[in-house]
Amino acid sequence: MTSTAPTGTTASIPDPAQAQRRILRVLVASQVLSGAGLAAGVTVGALLAQDMLGSTSLAGVPSALFTAGSALAAVAVGRISQARGRRPGLTAGYLTGALGSAGVIAAAVADDPVLLFIALFVYGAGTATNLQARYAGADLAADGHRARAVSTVLVATTLGGVAGPNLAAPTGDFAETLGVPHLAGPFILSGLAYALAALVLALRMRPDPLLLARALAESKDTGAAAGPTTAADGADTRDGSGGVVLGALVMVLTQLVMVAIMTMTPVHMHDHGHGTAASGLVIAVHIGAMYLPSPLTGWLADRYGRMKIAAASGITLLASGILAASAPGDSVALLALALALLGLGWNFGLVSGTAIITDTVPLATRAKTQGLIDVSIALAGATGGMASGIMVAATSYPALALAGGVLSLALLPAVAATAYRR
Repeated sequence: MTSTAPTGTTASIPDPAQAQRRILRVLVASQVLSGAGLAAGVTVGALLAQDMLGSTSLAGVPSALFTAGSALAAVAVGRISQARGRRPGLTAGYLTGALGSAGVIAAAVADDPVLLFIALFVYGAGTATNLQARYAGADLAADGHRARAVSTVLVATTLGGVAGPNLAAPTGDFAETLGVPHLAGPFILSGLAYALAALVLALRMRPDPLLLARALAESKDTGAAAGPTTAADGADTRDGSGGVVLGALVMVLTQLVMVAIMTMTPVHMHDHGHGTAASGLVIAVHIGAMYLPSPLTGWLADRYGRMKIAAASGITLLASGILAASAPGDSVALLALALALLGLGWNFGLVSGTAIITDTVPLATRAKTQGLIDVSIALAGATGGMASGIMVAATSYPALALAGGVLSLALLPAVAATAYRR
């Protein structure tokens, strides 16, 4: 029995089904809060940089910075979780995101672009932690139900994710009464939301799901209890390394395409005369589509297989790119529909990819491996965010959207190749 196990006897180990229900309730509460923190910052990050720097070509820098910051945070959260459990890892990540939010506000008040970039990098820890929380929901999930457990955590982000962008204008007005620039207002909400999410996890996530999963595995004397799944697990993969590669590729590609198009949509709308409220509405629809369909996606992935949902992700993202490219700049409705499809395609990719990874990676190295994979996801987001501003400045928003849609089709041969090797 290792030091991470909560007890030394099977009888004293908590019932996993009961513990799973409690853990999911705590994760739901924390995700509602962190979703508001994440979405509020995403809504105005590009606009704040554009306002401070006076350049559209650099409007993608904030997204690139906080996704790059999330890459470093993903490693840290994964390593802390591996060594000490999910609770300290997730709590530390959200507190770091709150610190970054405070830094953004200070940078806006001081009109200091260098401080803004540093703060946005730190702020990215909240993004990484928000995503890492989905793994905690699957640690104790029964075989064949992992995708649904992941989806339960993801859907909880919807409430905060939809509320956050729609609070952009009111929090901006509130910020001005405090002498803070209007566009920095949503980061006040972000900082508070991340701090509260950390508090909920620190106080209520007991027992720790990862530590309990280890204790259960050891009590059964099956060191590979959470290793590669069998046919009964409902997974699409049989080869461990193949599962890791496929799961990572699905999530990396969907993240790159989603971040690129999402980042420049508020800028595109601003250039066509739309205000913060309109862009906030479109982003709210997008965030809702990213998370709200999760229960259905999880059920479909458990019922029909992960790879079918991964393929559906590529097709949905293509449809989003085509619609965003062809939608008139003055049509809020069509842009909202395009961003809804973008969010749905991302949801398909994240749920299926996460389930593949959780099915495949052994429990002994699960948190560390998940953290490293999320680094790749974050770097893909950083690449998409940085390249999006440059591409729009050099070509146009429709060209960016169409390119993203076409790129997403690379998922189809990857899924087909994995299926052929089975």
